[in-house]
Amino acid sequence: MNGSSWGVAGLPDLGDRVAVVTGANSGLGYVTARELARGGARVVLACRSEARGRAAVARLLAEAPGAAAEFGRLDLGDLASVRAFAEGLPYDRIDLLVNNAGVMAVPYGTTADGFETQFGVNHLGHFALTGLLLPRLLAAPGARVVTVSSMLHALANVDLRDPNSRRNYRRWIAYARSKSANLLFTHELAHRLGGRLLAVAAHPGYAATNLQTAGPRAEGRRGTERLRELANHVFAQSAEAGALPTLYAATAPGVRPDAFFGPSFAMWRGAPAPSWRAPWTVDDRAAAALRSASERLTGVGLDLPAG
Repeated sequence: MNGSSWGVAGLPDLGDRVAVVTGANSGLGYVTARELARGGARVVLACRSEARGRAAVARLLAEAPGAAAEFGRLDLGDLASVRAFAEGLPYDRIDLLVNNAGVMAVPYGTTADGFETQFGVNHLGHFALTGLLLPRLLAAPGARVVTVSSMLHALANVDLRDPNSRRNYRRWIAYARSKSANLLFTHELAHRLGGRLLAVAAHPGYAATNLQTAGPRAEGRRGTERLRELANHVFAQSAEAGALPTLYAATAPGVRPDAFFGPSFAMWRGAPAPSWRAPWTVDDRAAAALRSASERLTGVGLDLPAG
């Protein structure tokens, strides 16, 4: 199934469903949260910054009067924060988890727990969050976990011999590895959970968000920041368009486990459609190895039988 003529008007009635969207204060995450709320879902905007998160909730409620939305503080670079967020959610069931938040091509750094920043935030934080919320996801019939990857995952496979890139850090390769990890994690979830939970992935193509400019801005590389702003303006599609594959994966009927959706035109822009993925992201053995390593690193297990 593809979404060649699909748009936000195609969202089903999401009334009485609870959705959690990480990184929802801006960009793709905000658009995803807003449209899910417009569809009737009660949406938790899970954000690192309380000020930006609460401002996003206020903006969402102004743009979607009558919607149900709330802020939850979540720092994916701190496993204590991930646990506190999961423990503090006041819902017995969660119908949809959108693992959207991420960092891209940042200088070498480590999370609060000592993991390389991109692998720690983009993969391990979401791995832990999903594992901690798994009982409540399984309590919701038809629940979905949508993890946002990138077309740039094709640059590199995960290297479990050096997951934290301590030997040779190259920011774009580290980013690609974290995005391949997102797809391997989706593959493993789909394999282990069978029909009990729908695990799928999506990517936005080239969408104009602050993800491209955050790294150079943090380093004071104003020239690079301006070049990326210009590229966003000239070449990228909007955040509204970039969020469509995620929304499609999250709500469209007929979506199959381990599907990967992106823009239809050259994985760059256009309506949602099934997307190409690197062959290493559907390797059963690699996916199981990543799960085992992630369980060891985070202390969070996916304690379910295979199949």
